[in-house]
Amino acid sequence: MEDELLGSGGSKSKLSQICTGISQRYQGFLDKTVPWQKVRWVYTILLLLGFATRIIIAQGWYIVTYALGIYHLNLFIAFLTPKIDPAMDFDADENGPELPTRANEEFRPFIRRLPEFKFWYSVTKSTVIGLICTFFDCFNIPVFWPILVMYFITLFCITMKRQIRHMIKYRYLPFTHGKPKYQTTETGEVQNM
Repeated sequence: MEDELLGSGGSKSKLSQICTGISQRYQGFLDKTVPWQKVRWVYTILLLLGFATRIIIAQGWYIVTYALGIYHLNLFIAFLTPKIDPAMDFDADENGPELPTRANEEFRPFIRRLPEFKFWYSVTKSTVIGLICTFFDCFNIPVFWPILVMYFITLFCITMKRQIRHMIKYRYLPFTHGKPKYQTTETGEVQNM
């Protein structure tokens, strides 16, 4: 009897080792993709185009598409939002905290609430799950899709308007393209490049 118990415990241990090995390989693959930002996004956009093609050809699964769109909008807003919300910074003056505009001010980099890699990973994973859902008829709930499209466009416009106002009010830009770069000289002076 004890041998049978040890044997079943051994198989659980073996299953656990297999799951751990698969998990480590998967994490290793993800770690290798970190420096390939543009390639990752190209494959994700191709995956999104494949999903859209599937929806257009199948003429269904609009609820899945709508849920995926709302989830992606939520991720995008988290990607655009700073990790520490300036509206909650009680040490700020009446205008709120700002990024430095002069060389003698403290440098505070923009840190996202949702980092780029996690944003990409969540978008890709959710798109794959959405694509898998399109192969099951139980998710193909009949709905008048133009209403969902109009509701999504309205929600997108309202959300982005609020986010842009927040960016203007607290003077931050969540993208690094086009920002001035500063370099210190030998005398310790900061110069704009």
